Amino acid sequence: MGYTLLDHATDAIVEVDAGGVDEAFTDAGLAVRDITLDAGAVAPASGRRIEAEGHDWRHLLFDWLEAGTVAMITDGFAISSLDARVASPPPGGRIEASVRGETLNVARHGFKVEIKAPTFHGMDVDIAHGRVKMRFLLDL
Repeated sequence: MGYTLLDHATDAIVEVDAGGVDEAFTDAGLAVRDITLDAGAVAPASGRRIEAEGHDWRHLLFDWLEAGTVAMITDGFAISSLDARVASPPPGGRIEASVRGETLNVARHGFKVEIKAPTFHGMDVDIAHGRVKMRFLLDL
């Protein structure tokens, strides 16, 4: 797992440390999934694409976190696996991800908590020396 959940009284704070932007955005998406449900209970029955856009790295991360949340909470698609790729870096940043999963079943998928939204509060994306470090807060 390329992310760490930090202690917080009411929200989820996530730190990602990855060897590249694709890996970092994949790990951020997996954190959203793992906070929401038990990934081991989700079958990779069907596939879909999730996309996000942003004019800088922080906005791209925000839109990416929101897209994953919408896929699971609003669209009812439980994510089993995902592979994110930064199709174009900011400005004009775009992420394209292939995801596998199935229709969300709250009882069977061990639904944990609903993510209301990502926030910009304390959000940071640092890309330096071949490493990508991210920190973000999810409002639960």
